[in-house]
Amino acid sequence: MRLPLLAAILTTTLMLGACGNTVEQRIGGAAVGAGTGAVVAGPVGAVVGGAAGAVSGPSVVRATRRATR
Repeated sequence: MRLPLLAAILTTTLMLGACGNTVEQRIGGAAVGAGTGAVVAGPVGAVVGGAAGAVSGPSVVRATRRATR
């Protein structure tokens, strides 16, 4: 029951993260961070990775946009 719900939440979050606004950048960063953290350290890693991704998401996007110009 939890896995389909988690997959639906993750999919929705990633779709919103593709929009490009600051809020969506934070959502996308949180989703990527939570996914990476979950793979590396389980549920605790998902929480920590999600928080770190939400905080650093917009700055990472800005840096990659500057690097590709």
